[in-house]
Amino acid sequence: MTERFLIQTAAILTGFVLDWFIGDPYSLPHPIVAIGKLIAFLDRKLRRGGDDKRDILRGALTAVIVVTVSTGFPALVLELMWRVHPAAFFVVNSIMCFQMLAARQLVIEAEKVRAALGSGDVEKARTAVSFIVGRDTDVLDDKGICRAAVETVAENGSDGVIAPLFWMFLFGAAGGFFYKSINTMDSMLGYKNEKYLYFGRVPARTDDVVNYIPARLSALLMIAACPFLHLDTKNAWKIFLRDRYKHASPNSAQTESVCAGALDIRLAGDAVYGGIVKKKEYIGDPIREIEPYDIKRAGDQMYLASAFMLIIGILIRIGVYFLCT
Repeated sequence: MTERFLIQTAAILTGFVLDWFIGDPYSLPHPIVAIGKLIAFLDRKLRRGGDDKRDILRGALTAVIVVTVSTGFPALVLELMWRVHPAAFFVVNSIMCFQMLAARQLVIEAEKVRAALGSGDVEKARTAVSFIVGRDTDVLDDKGICRAAVETVAENGSDGVIAPLFWMFLFGAAGGFFYKSINTMDSMLGYKNEKYLYFGRVPARTDDVVNYIPARLSALLMIAACPFLHLDTKNAWKIFLRDRYKHASPNSAQTESVCAGALDIRLAGDAVYGGIVKKKEYIGDPIREIEPYDIKRAGDQMYLASAFMLIIGILIRIGVYFLCT
């Protein structure tokens, strides 16, 4: 292990701290936007849609191109920065790690929903939640809005924070780009409709694979956070074991089930997408009614679980460094 490994570890820590306190400034360009534009371009050029099963191969080609470009470019930049100076490598690495994390921004957007619900402005809350969920929000009442926000915080605690950290601890900032490129493809192409049934299949399956370990790790860390936040640890574990596969995705319900159990509420259930009702199983038990403050509780749980992930990852990296030197 070398000096570069330690600097890389320090950059992950710095990126995490920057995200924790700053979040994503709206005025600055974000690499995920560029990745999204690349995905949209390939979607327009390669997808045929309908029942053309050759779209599976075109979708696979799209996945290879997106992952190669999205991972290779930052890896090349970091290599150049290392050759310039270790300080340049640290600064650029830190910024990249910062941009791959979304804890602060997720909480900011969710808090807008909570504030609107707290003031009784359901229409404002409906608008706020529409920015962080993919379902139709015009049909949601105040409880539905609150439930959607809590579910998003629970799920994206893994997708937006712990999973990127997991891949960054393995491969540095480029690992974060690797993960986010796949996750972004899934969010744009991974729909089971006529348009993306075949084209989005490989991106969706790839996302399932890269999230398999992080989703379960996130769930366990969220359970570990419960005693410190005075949440229901016993019920979190119970609902996790019982309901963690009650979702079309093998990963999404892992963290949602923990959150539902920890808060003693029921999440999920039927949702409307593009005017079509999608049947979903409930997750958790309605021990009590959901309330706006549950959005804050879910955010606190996500924050503490991600902090645990940071500490564990850094300790493992330091341990590996001393074992190998």
